[in-house]
Amino acid sequence: MLLDILKGFIIGICASVPLGPIAILVIQKSLSDGHKAGFFAGLGACLVDTIFAVIAVFALAIAETFIENYSDLIMAGGGIVVTLLGCSMTLKDPFRKMEPGDVKTRGASPKDFLQAVATTVSNPGAILVMFALFAFFQVDVSDRSFRIYPIILAVAASSIAYWFFFSWFFSNWRKAFDMKKIMWLNRIAGIIIIIIGLALIGEGAFDLLFTGGK
Repeated sequence: MLLDILKGFIIGICASVPLGPIAILVIQKSLSDGHKAGFFAGLGACLVDTIFAVIAVFALAIAETFIENYSDLIMAGGGIVVTLLGCSMTLKDPFRKMEPGDVKTRGASPKDFLQAVATTVSNPGAILVMFALFAFFQVDVSDRSFRIYPIILAVAASSIAYWFFFSWFFSNWRKAFDMKKIMWLNRIAGIIIIIIGLALIGEGAFDLLFTGGK
């Protein structure tokens, strides 16, 4: 039991570590708006990862069928969400109300959380990663009794811990930059997310138009 809980903790970290749109979003929030904003975005990703862990345990076959049948729509729709998010990050100036040399932080906003949720959900590969991690670490999920819940909680706890320290690191790193440099990092992060979003749209649209979504 303790071994499976430890495996769950490792799975949560492994699912969070890959650098993708969500990591770029958390970095951008942490640099521009401070630790609380970055961490709140990380919590959005944590929520989706935990839901994916629950699906991996209780509805693996159903989820695999759904993703296989609708992966093109998920990618195209998710790509639109990610692209719009990237445009917002690229075009807005988070420092327009600040004086030179004044790098302030703001509190966490529901917008940070919801943006992270939308970004994570838009990537259908994320749930496949969760399936693969459960299989790789050979977590026994055949027993659907109460013993499975500590494993899911371990996945959530490790993801929360990871995003807390990830956002804390970059929020402290922001002190080494002036506002102009952070603004350019903000725009570069937005452009990267736009490219990822357009790639998702392109792949999803290609499947819909030329393979009939199969």
